[in-house]
Amino acid sequence: MDNNLNATYITLDGYVEVDKYRYLYFMIMFTAYILILCSNSTIVSLIVIHKNLHEPMYVFIAALLLNSVLLSTCLYPKMLTDVLSEKQIISYSACLFQWYAYYCVAFSENLLLAVMAYDRYVSICKPLQYPTIMRKSKICIFLVLAWLLPACVFTVPVSLSADAKLCKFTFKGIICGSAVIKLHCERSRAVYLYGFFVIGSLDILPVVFILFTYTRILLISYRSSREVRRKGVQTCLPNLLILINFTCSMGFEVILARLNIDFPQTVRLIMTLQVILYSPLFNPIVYGLKMKEIYKHIKRLLCADKMV
Repeated sequence: MDNNLNATYITLDGYVEVDKYRYLYFMIMFTAYILILCSNSTIVSLIVIHKNLHEPMYVFIAALLLNSVLLSTCLYPKMLTDVLSEKQIISYSACLFQWYAYYCVAFSENLLLAVMAYDRYVSICKPLQYPTIMRKSKICIFLVLAWLLPACVFTVPVSLSADAKLCKFTFKGIICGSAVIKLHCERSRAVYLYGFFVIGSLDILPVVFILFTYTRILLISYRSSREVRRKGVQTCLPNLLILINFTCSMGFEVILARLNIDFPQTVRLIMTLQVILYSPLFNPIVYGLKMKEIYKHIKRLLCADKMV
């Protein structure tokens, strides 16, 4: 690329031997994208269609799965184009937008998991007050905040990075994230310090709240009847599995952006693929199999297809 192109575009250097495995990359990503769209959309549609699933817990599950569709739609079309291209490049402005969209959707998942933990806490620990506390108006407020807060929070670092001068034009990854600040000639102190606020408010605090809430649920369930214990484990386990996956994935993103550790290219690719493949595919499987009411409707749908 000439100097004029370098001033505007950056190279995505995260693929391992893309020339050799170009079509393998494409088939894996395309298949995964279709599976993500179909599996998540199916469960969301079932929740919308069936009135017995119009409860707060299922509404939040639908929002979480919708997040997986949005996240995949933000990332997969560009990646599919990249693996078929001779050069994997992206304009700096498009890279910043991808960073913004990726983090907004990803961290809203963390907030949705926190809301789901609160919902389960009220349901199990305060069952008589549940209809009063979890009203439709409060559910709408929770959903709006879960999507709106990350959108507002990430406007600041992306806006501050828009005018930054680039001294490096090779990004070690396949998806633009906060590590793009490593391309700047001078790292903005404001962006760096603001990053700690983001990590604290959208990552650490929700995780601490979720762990505290589920600990309370399990302690109360343990002292209660066998049925309550079963309900507590059944509702907490899927959310904890999703939380562990999210925390590990985003923790790696934070390490990449904050620490000067040069991970091997293969390790970077595997961790990135875990974010874009594992979580969006894992969520519908967990909630489809572990949530009894959703599983019933999926089973009926599959049986109806077989009969037809």
